[in-house]
Amino acid sequence: MARHSFRIGAAAAGLGLGCLTALAPNAAGAAPPRAGAPGTTGPGKVIASRFVPGPCPRTPEPIEALATARCGFLEVPENRARPDGRKIKLAVAVVPAASAKPAADPVVFMSGGPGGETFDDIPFLVDSGLNRDRDLIVMAQRGNLYDQPNLACPELDRLAARSVGLPSYAPQTERLTLDAVKQCRDRLTADGTDLSAFNSTENAADFADLRTGLGIKQWNVYGHSYGSNLALTYLRLHPQGVRAVALDSIAPPQSVSLPFAWASAREGLDNLYKACAAEPRCKSRYPDLERTLNEQVNKLEAHPLTLTVRPPQGGDPVKVVLDGGAVVNLLVAKAIPLVDVPAAIEELGRGRPERFARARAAGSVEVIGQTAHGLTNSVVCSEWVPDHSASDVLNAGRRAFPDWPDQVLAQAPQLAFQEQVCRVWNVPDRTATQRVAPVSSVPTLFLNGTFDMKTGPSWAQKTARTLPHSTTVQIPGIGHWTVPQSPCAQKVLASFLARPAAPDTGCVAGLKWEPFTITPK
Repeated sequence: MARHSFRIGAAAAGLGLGCLTALAPNAAGAAPPRAGAPGTTGPGKVIASRFVPGPCPRTPEPIEALATARCGFLEVPENRARPDGRKIKLAVAVVPAASAKPAADPVVFMSGGPGGETFDDIPFLVDSGLNRDRDLIVMAQRGNLYDQPNLACPELDRLAARSVGLPSYAPQTERLTLDAVKQCRDRLTADGTDLSAFNSTENAADFADLRTGLGIKQWNVYGHSYGSNLALTYLRLHPQGVRAVALDSIAPPQSVSLPFAWASAREGLDNLYKACAAEPRCKSRYPDLERTLNEQVNKLEAHPLTLTVRPPQGGDPVKVVLDGGAVVNLLVAKAIPLVDVPAAIEELGRGRPERFARARAAGSVEVIGQTAHGLTNSVVCSEWVPDHSASDVLNAGRRAFPDWPDQVLAQAPQLAFQEQVCRVWNVPDRTATQRVAPVSSVPTLFLNGTFDMKTGPSWAQKTARTLPHSTTVQIPGIGHWTVPQSPCAQKVLASFLARPAAPDTGCVAGLKWEPFTITPK
């Protein structure tokens, strides 16, 4: 996940675009892709776009599925309001189905972020069976790694590595953040990038053009985290050819905002507290989890710990500042395995901060250039931030965690200084365009983990109100992005893709979370 967004990411970096000198065999059910096939953005409006076969990206670590994939790039206008303006190129891979007789409708994946590296998700998708019975199509959203242009911000990556040794919300940290944001913005705009064009509406139109460019009559959509937000935007604006939509860790476009982050953190943490209380050994060993965490967030925000810790990835020890804000962000980011969270909180209360400190130190090993922070900021600043004030964020934090200090609650978790960042980034307010509930009869599946502190599971029921043919599933004990972590979620998704109107959710009944780690007293 981009450091201040709704994505889990895996490490990857490197350059290279896109391997498809011969496209045979074609995507299941697809006509041969045509270089120069026009794309559309809406009824009666044709915009020049084309799919161009080409080599697969050269990833830092080999991705086995790319060895047999058919790759290339989608060429589209940067800004469809100016169709004769600059063109951009988006990296695409079609991973063939494992089945000898694949279904006629492929599945297209929309990754999280916004700005998270997409191709690095392919091993998780393949291991989860996404290409078992149908082709899997992956496209790097505009501005991502392997795209042209790539909206990476190495300035922010280097600061992220350094920030583990800084107080989370101190004026110095804010100043350094805004300086890095300005440097990135100035560099990207000097290259001619139109930052206002990197938004969910253009993103959705890119996928509509991809379906047309690949000659696909009908496909299924699977999006997780921000990808679920994008999938619903796509469904609303481009419903043609959509057979079914699966949404993992829902971030509904009509709801996502900075206050949304506090409500989700509360829900996921509450569910974890309740699960510990329902597990006799956990309840007996950690009877006061909530009180302990509340005390530590207050104590550490007032009196941060400064430690020297070796990152879990290896390397030299680094300076780590552990304050209340850092503790909260580490929990929301799932930087500590969920089964270990009760033990980590209890140890912290007894003056043993090692688990939290190691998780904080892990952030010092930052992959430079992996995350497209330019896309992140353009989406967040135009779609998530503009319709509320700083006091709205603080009040949402107070409602969620009334015992925590205002210094922590004034910043949405993993979205520090976002109001100030957006003043620097300076893109137009798009909330009126984007904050629209989708209404559709297309079969829709919601998959959410009960311990998800980034996108709370209850948002699925709220979003489903305008999607009458929807199925909602909660997987106990899972955090953000359920399918790669849960064999049951994988079975439900496979059943949904086979029979969207009547998926088999039977494996969920009686499903339990993994037992929590119990440490000796």
